[in-house]
Amino acid sequence: MATQVQLSDDEALVLFELLSSGKLEPVMDTAEKHALGVVLASLEKQLITPFSSDYGDRLVAAKSSLVDRYGG
Repeated sequence: MATQVQLSDDEALVLFELLSSGKLEPVMDTAEKHALGVVLASLEKQLITPFSSDYGDRLVAAKSSLVDRYGG
């Protein structure tokens, strides 16, 4: 069985940054690391923004957009 998850561009970018930053490493067990590694690999295959020269600015804008959309 496979499950698909749809994310907005902003959600995908912020999630990519979180997963690739390693910030979650200390709190994950092995199974969680594997599952999130699969999600990260999928995002790496689909996203081109992390390779843009203005990635930092785009990430800030994506985070701001999510806070505006969902609150915080």
